[in-house]
Amino acid sequence: MTGLSPGLRDALQDWLAHLRALDGASALTLDAYARDVAEFLGFLALHHGGAAGVAQMGAVTQSDMRAWMAATRGKGIGARSLARKLSALRSFARWLAAREGLDISAILAAKAPKYSRSLPRPLSEGDAREMLATVPLQTREDWTGLRDAAVLTLLYGCGLRVSEALGLTGRDAPLAEVLRIRGKGGRERLVPVLPAAHDAVAAYLRACPYAAAPDLPLFRAARGGGLNRRHVAQVMAAARMQLGLPASATPHALRHSFATHLLAAGGDLRAIQELLGHASLASTQVYTAVDQARLMDIYDAAHPRAHG
Repeated sequence: MTGLSPGLRDALQDWLAHLRALDGASALTLDAYARDVAEFLGFLALHHGGAAGVAQMGAVTQSDMRAWMAATRGKGIGARSLARKLSALRSFARWLAAREGLDISAILAAKAPKYSRSLPRPLSEGDAREMLATVPLQTREDWTGLRDAAVLTLLYGCGLRVSEALGLTGRDAPLAEVLRIRGKGGRERLVPVLPAAHDAVAAYLRACPYAAAPDLPLFRAARGGGLNRRHVAQVMAAARMQLGLPASATPHALRHSFATHLLAAGGDLRAIQELLGHASLASTQVYTAVDQARLMDIYDAAHPRAHG
Protein backbone atom coordinates (compact mmCIF):
# COMPACT_ATOMS: atom_id res chain seq x y z
CA MET A 1 0.00 0.00 0.00
CA THR A 2 2.46 2.59 -1.23
CA GLY A 3 1.54 6.25 -1.45
CA LEU A 4 -0.48 6.23 1.80
CA SER A 5 0.26 8.15 4.97
CA PRO A 6 0.77 5.99 8.09
CA GLY A 7 -2.53 7.32 9.48
CA LEU A 8 -4.53 6.34 6.38
CA ARG A 9 -2.79 2.95 6.21
CA ASP A 10 -3.73 2.31 9.85
CA ALA A 11 -7.29 3.46 9.19
CA LEU A 12 -7.61 0.98 6.32
CA GLN A 13 -6.38 -1.86 8.52
CA ASP A 14 -8.78 -0.83 11.30
CA TRP A 15 -11.68 -0.86 8.84
CA LEU A 16 -10.78 -4.34 7.61
CA ALA A 17 -10.54 -5.55 11.22
CA HIS A 18 -13.99 -4.04 11.85
CA LEU A 19 -15.44 -5.93 8.87
CA ARG A 20 -13.80 -9.15 10.02
CA ALA A 21 -15.03 -8.86 13.61
CA LEU A 22 -18.53 -7.43 13.23
CA ASP A 23 -19.64 -8.44 9.73
CA GLY A 24 -17.95 -11.83 9.56
CA ALA A 25 -16.51 -11.05 6.12
CA SER A 26 -14.49 -13.88 4.58
CA ALA A 27 -10.74 -13.64 3.96
CA LEU A 28 -11.33 -13.51 0.18
CA THR A 29 -13.84 -10.67 0.56
CA LEU A 30 -11.48 -8.73 2.82
CA ASP A 31 -8.60 -9.18 0.35
CA ALA A 32 -10.78 -7.85 -2.48
CA TYR A 33 -11.95 -4.86 -0.40
CA ALA A 34 -8.39 -4.03 0.68
CA ARG A 35 -7.16 -4.21 -2.90
CA ASP A 36 -10.01 -2.09 -4.27
CA VAL A 37 -9.69 0.67 -1.68
CA ALA A 38 -5.87 0.67 -1.81
CA GLU A 39 -6.03 1.09 -5.61
CA PHE A 40 -8.20 4.19 -5.20
CA LEU A 41 -5.97 5.65 -2.51
CA GLY A 42 -2.90 4.97 -4.62
CA PHE A 43 -4.56 6.76 -7.55
CA LEU A 44 -5.41 9.70 -5.29
CA ALA A 45 -1.76 9.99 -4.23
CA LEU A 46 -0.53 9.99 -7.86
CA HIS A 47 -3.31 12.31 -9.00
CA HIS A 48 -2.39 15.02 -6.48
CA GLY A 49 1.25 14.18 -5.82
CA GLY A 50 2.51 13.06 -2.44
CA ALA A 51 1.14 10.49 0.01
CA ALA A 52 -2.65 10.32 0.45
CA GLY A 53 -3.73 11.01 4.02
CA VAL A 54 -6.95 10.98 6.03
CA ALA A 55 -7.57 14.67 5.28
CA GLN A 56 -7.39 14.03 1.51
CA MET A 57 -10.32 11.62 1.80
CA GLY A 58 -12.47 14.51 2.99
CA ALA A 59 -11.28 16.71 0.14
CA VAL A 60 -12.11 14.31 -2.73
CA THR A 61 -14.02 16.10 -5.50
CA GLN A 62 -16.37 14.90 -8.21
CA SER A 63 -13.55 15.59 -10.66
CA ASP A 64 -11.30 13.21 -8.69
CA MET A 65 -13.96 10.52 -8.83
CA ARG A 66 -14.48 10.92 -12.59
CA ALA A 67 -10.72 10.78 -13.18
CA TRP A 68 -10.38 7.62 -11.08
CA MET A 69 -13.25 5.86 -12.84
CA ALA A 70 -11.90 6.85 -16.27
CA ALA A 71 -8.42 5.59 -15.34
CA THR A 72 -9.90 2.33 -14.02
CA ARG A 73 -11.95 1.73 -17.16
CA GLY A 74 -8.85 2.58 -19.19
CA LYS A 75 -7.15 -0.48 -17.67
CA GLY A 76 -9.84 -2.69 -19.20
CA ILE A 77 -11.86 -3.04 -15.99
CA GLY A 78 -15.50 -3.81 -16.79
CA ALA A 79 -18.52 -1.90 -15.55
CA ARG A 80 -19.47 -4.60 -13.07
CA SER A 81 -16.00 -4.72 -11.51
CA LEU A 82 -15.88 -0.93 -11.29
CA ALA A 83 -19.25 -0.96 -9.50
CA ARG A 84 -17.80 -3.44 -6.99
CA LYS A 85 -14.74 -1.24 -6.43
CA LEU A 86 -16.94 1.83 -5.91
CA SER A 87 -19.07 -0.09 -3.41
CA ALA A 88 -15.97 -1.05 -1.39
CA LEU A 89 -14.73 2.55 -1.50
CA ARG A 90 -18.07 3.91 -0.30
CA SER A 91 -18.12 1.44 2.58
CA PHE A 92 -14.64 2.51 3.70
CA ALA A 93 -15.42 6.21 3.21
CA ARG A 94 -18.60 5.99 5.32
CA TRP A 95 -16.71 4.27 8.13
CA LEU A 96 -13.85 6.78 7.96
CA ALA A 97 -16.22 9.78 7.82
CA ALA A 98 -18.05 8.57 10.94
CA ARG A 99 -14.74 8.22 12.77
CA GLU A 100 -13.03 11.40 11.54
CA GLY A 101 -15.97 13.72 10.77
CA LEU A 102 -15.15 14.02 7.04
CA ASP A 103 -17.27 15.28 4.16
CA ILE A 104 -17.42 12.41 1.65
CA SER A 105 -20.36 13.67 -0.42
CA ALA A 106 -18.37 13.48 -3.69
CA ILE A 107 -17.59 9.80 -3.11
CA LEU A 108 -21.20 8.99 -2.23
CA ALA A 109 -22.52 10.95 -5.22
CA ALA A 110 -20.36 9.10 -7.77
CA LYS A 111 -22.40 6.81 -10.01
CA ALA A 112 -20.95 3.61 -11.37
CA PRO A 113 -21.65 2.83 -15.04
CA LYS A 114 -24.72 0.70 -15.56
CA TYR A 115 -24.30 -2.94 -16.39
CA SER A 116 -26.82 -5.61 -17.25
CA ARG A 117 -26.81 -8.44 -14.78
CA SER A 118 -26.57 -11.68 -16.68
CA LEU A 119 -29.07 -14.35 -15.76
CA PRO A 120 -27.81 -17.61 -14.22
CA ARG A 121 -27.63 -20.41 -16.79
CA PRO A 122 -28.82 -23.60 -15.13
CA LEU A 123 -28.65 -27.07 -16.59
CA SER A 124 -31.85 -28.86 -17.53
CA GLU A 125 -32.91 -31.64 -15.16
CA GLY A 126 -31.82 -34.23 -17.70
CA ASP A 127 -28.43 -32.62 -18.26
CA ALA A 128 -27.87 -32.31 -14.51
CA ARG A 129 -28.55 -36.04 -14.04
CA GLU A 130 -26.26 -36.93 -16.95
CA MET A 131 -23.54 -34.72 -15.49
CA LEU A 132 -23.71 -36.50 -12.14
CA ALA A 133 -23.49 -39.85 -13.94
CA THR A 134 -20.59 -38.80 -16.20
CA VAL A 135 -18.31 -37.00 -13.74
CA PRO A 136 -17.22 -40.20 -11.91
CA LEU A 137 -15.79 -41.49 -15.21
CA GLN A 138 -13.25 -38.65 -15.42
CA THR A 139 -10.78 -40.03 -12.84
CA ARG A 140 -8.75 -43.23 -12.75
CA GLU A 141 -9.61 -44.42 -9.26
CA ASP A 142 -13.09 -45.60 -8.31
CA TRP A 143 -13.00 -43.77 -4.99
CA THR A 144 -12.09 -40.43 -6.57
CA GLY A 145 -14.95 -40.81 -9.02
CA LEU A 146 -17.33 -41.44 -6.13
CA ARG A 147 -15.85 -38.41 -4.35
CA ASP A 148 -16.42 -36.10 -7.33
CA ALA A 149 -19.97 -37.36 -7.76
CA ALA A 150 -20.64 -36.75 -4.05
CA VAL A 151 -19.38 -33.14 -4.24
CA LEU A 152 -21.52 -32.34 -7.28
CA THR A 153 -24.56 -34.04 -5.77
CA LEU A 154 -24.26 -31.66 -2.80
CA LEU A 155 -24.18 -28.70 -5.18
CA TYR A 156 -27.22 -29.85 -7.15
CA GLY A 157 -29.15 -31.64 -4.42
CA CYS A 158 -28.56 -29.20 -1.58
CA GLY A 159 -27.72 -25.94 -3.35
CA LEU A 160 -24.31 -25.62 -1.71
CA ARG A 161 -21.56 -23.38 -3.03
CA VAL A 162 -18.39 -25.25 -4.03
CA SER A 163 -16.52 -23.65 -1.11
CA GLU A 164 -19.26 -24.82 1.29
CA ALA A 165 -19.13 -28.41 0.08
CA LEU A 166 -15.33 -28.49 0.23
CA GLY A 167 -15.47 -26.86 3.66
CA LEU A 168 -17.19 -29.89 5.20
CA THR A 169 -15.01 -31.89 7.58
CA GLY A 170 -14.92 -35.38 8.98
CA ARG A 171 -17.02 -34.01 11.83
CA ASP A 172 -19.93 -33.83 9.36
CA ALA A 173 -19.72 -37.56 8.56
CA PRO A 174 -21.96 -39.41 8.24
CA LEU A 175 -24.22 -36.66 6.92
CA ALA A 176 -27.19 -35.89 9.13
CA GLU A 177 -30.64 -35.18 7.72
CA VAL A 178 -29.88 -31.46 8.01
CA LEU A 179 -26.53 -29.71 7.51
CA ARG A 180 -25.59 -26.51 9.33
CA ILE A 181 -23.72 -24.46 6.73
CA ARG A 182 -21.79 -21.26 7.35
CA GLY A 183 -21.89 -19.30 4.10
CA LYS A 184 -20.98 -15.83 2.87
CA GLY A 185 -20.67 -13.15 5.50
CA GLY A 186 -20.61 -15.83 8.21
CA ARG A 187 -24.36 -16.39 7.82
CA GLU A 188 -25.51 -19.81 9.03
CA ARG A 189 -28.33 -21.75 7.45
CA LEU A 190 -29.85 -25.20 7.81
CA VAL A 191 -29.93 -27.28 4.63
CA PRO A 192 -31.93 -30.53 4.32
CA VAL A 193 -29.88 -33.42 2.92
CA LEU A 194 -31.72 -35.39 0.27
CA PRO A 195 -31.34 -39.19 0.33
CA ALA A 196 -29.42 -39.05 -2.99
CA ALA A 197 -26.85 -36.68 -1.47
CA HIS A 198 -26.61 -38.74 1.73
CA ASP A 199 -26.09 -41.94 -0.27
CA ALA A 200 -23.50 -40.35 -2.60
CA VAL A 201 -21.40 -39.13 0.32
CA ALA A 202 -21.77 -42.45 2.15
CA ALA A 203 -20.58 -44.35 -0.96
CA TYR A 204 -17.53 -42.08 -1.20
CA LEU A 205 -16.68 -42.51 2.49
CA ARG A 206 -16.85 -46.30 2.22
CA ALA A 207 -14.43 -46.27 -0.72
CA CYS A 208 -12.08 -43.50 0.47
CA PRO A 209 -8.69 -44.89 1.59
CA TYR A 210 -8.34 -42.12 4.19
CA ALA A 211 -10.28 -42.35 7.44
CA ALA A 212 -12.55 -39.43 8.21
CA ALA A 213 -11.02 -37.21 10.91
CA PRO A 214 -13.01 -34.47 12.70
CA ASP A 215 -10.57 -31.67 11.91
CA LEU A 216 -9.66 -32.70 8.36
CA PRO A 217 -11.56 -32.03 5.13
CA LEU A 218 -14.32 -34.50 4.35
CA PHE A 219 -13.36 -34.57 0.67
CA ARG A 220 -9.75 -35.69 0.26
CA ALA A 221 -7.41 -35.31 -2.69
CA ALA A 222 -5.45 -38.28 -4.06
CA ARG A 223 -2.57 -37.68 -1.63
CA GLY A 224 -4.80 -37.16 1.38
CA GLY A 225 -4.98 -33.37 1.54
CA GLY A 226 -8.13 -31.36 1.04
CA LEU A 227 -9.74 -31.37 -2.40
CA ASN A 228 -9.48 -28.00 -4.19
CA ARG A 229 -12.12 -26.26 -6.26
CA ARG A 230 -9.88 -26.27 -9.35
CA HIS A 231 -10.17 -30.05 -9.53
CA VAL A 232 -13.97 -29.87 -9.27
CA ALA A 233 -14.06 -27.39 -12.18
CA GLN A 234 -11.69 -29.54 -14.25
CA VAL A 235 -13.63 -32.81 -13.94
CA MET A 236 -16.88 -31.01 -14.73
CA ALA A 237 -15.26 -29.38 -17.78
CA ALA A 238 -14.17 -32.83 -19.00
CA ALA A 239 -17.65 -34.24 -18.43
CA ARG A 240 -19.42 -31.38 -20.21
CA MET A 241 -17.20 -31.88 -23.25
CA GLN A 242 -18.22 -35.54 -23.33
CA LEU A 243 -21.88 -34.55 -23.05
CA GLY A 244 -21.65 -31.68 -25.54
CA LEU A 245 -22.79 -29.10 -22.97
CA PRO A 246 -21.87 -25.39 -23.15
CA ALA A 247 -19.08 -23.73 -21.14
CA SER A 248 -21.76 -22.33 -18.81
CA ALA A 249 -22.18 -25.85 -17.35
CA THR A 250 -19.90 -25.15 -14.37
CA PRO A 251 -20.03 -26.39 -10.77
CA HIS A 252 -21.76 -23.16 -9.73
CA ALA A 253 -24.36 -23.75 -12.45
CA LEU A 254 -25.47 -26.83 -10.47
CA ARG A 255 -26.39 -24.52 -7.58
CA HIS A 256 -28.32 -22.37 -10.06
CA SER A 257 -30.01 -25.54 -11.30
CA PHE A 258 -31.01 -26.49 -7.75
CA ALA A 259 -32.78 -23.13 -7.29
CA THR A 260 -34.37 -23.02 -10.75
CA HIS A 261 -35.72 -26.56 -10.60
CA LEU A 262 -37.11 -25.99 -7.09
CA LEU A 263 -38.89 -22.86 -8.29
CA ALA A 264 -40.26 -24.65 -11.36
CA ALA A 265 -41.64 -27.37 -9.06
CA GLY A 266 -43.58 -24.76 -7.08
CA GLY A 267 -41.01 -23.95 -4.40
CA ASP A 268 -41.56 -20.81 -2.32
CA LEU A 269 -39.14 -18.00 -3.15
CA ARG A 270 -38.52 -17.16 0.52
CA ALA A 271 -37.78 -20.80 1.32
CA ILE A 272 -35.35 -20.99 -1.62
CA GLN A 273 -33.68 -17.81 -0.33
CA GLU A 274 -33.12 -19.52 3.02
CA LEU A 275 -31.78 -22.69 1.41
CA LEU A 276 -29.32 -20.75 -0.75
CA GLY A 277 -28.20 -18.50 2.09
CA HIS A 278 -28.92 -15.26 0.20
CA ALA A 279 -28.89 -12.18 2.43
CA SER A 280 -31.41 -10.44 0.18
CA LEU A 281 -34.52 -11.74 -1.57
CA ALA A 282 -33.43 -9.69 -4.59
CA SER A 283 -30.57 -12.14 -5.15
CA THR A 284 -33.06 -15.02 -5.24
CA GLN A 285 -35.61 -13.25 -7.43
CA VAL A 286 -33.26 -13.54 -10.40
CA TYR A 287 -34.41 -17.17 -10.66
CA THR A 288 -37.97 -16.05 -11.41
CA ALA A 289 -36.58 -14.36 -14.53
CA VAL A 290 -34.72 -17.56 -15.44
CA ASP A 291 -37.90 -19.59 -15.06
CA GLN A 292 -39.91 -17.13 -17.15
CA ALA A 293 -37.24 -17.18 -19.86
CA ARG A 294 -37.34 -20.98 -19.89
CA LEU A 295 -41.14 -20.97 -20.20
CA MET A 296 -40.93 -18.55 -23.14
CA ASP A 297 -38.41 -20.84 -24.88
CA ILE A 298 -40.82 -23.76 -24.47
CA TYR A 299 -43.71 -21.61 -25.72
CA ASP A 300 -41.75 -20.44 -28.76
CA ALA A 301 -40.73 -24.00 -29.60
CA ALA A 302 -44.33 -25.22 -29.34
CA HIS A 303 -45.79 -22.23 -31.20
CA PRO A 304 -43.10 -21.01 -33.58
CA ARG A 305 -45.55 -18.80 -35.51
CA ALA A 306 -46.99 -17.09 -32.44
CA HIS A 307 -44.75 -14.04 -32.86
CA GLY A 308 -44.90 -13.93 -36.65
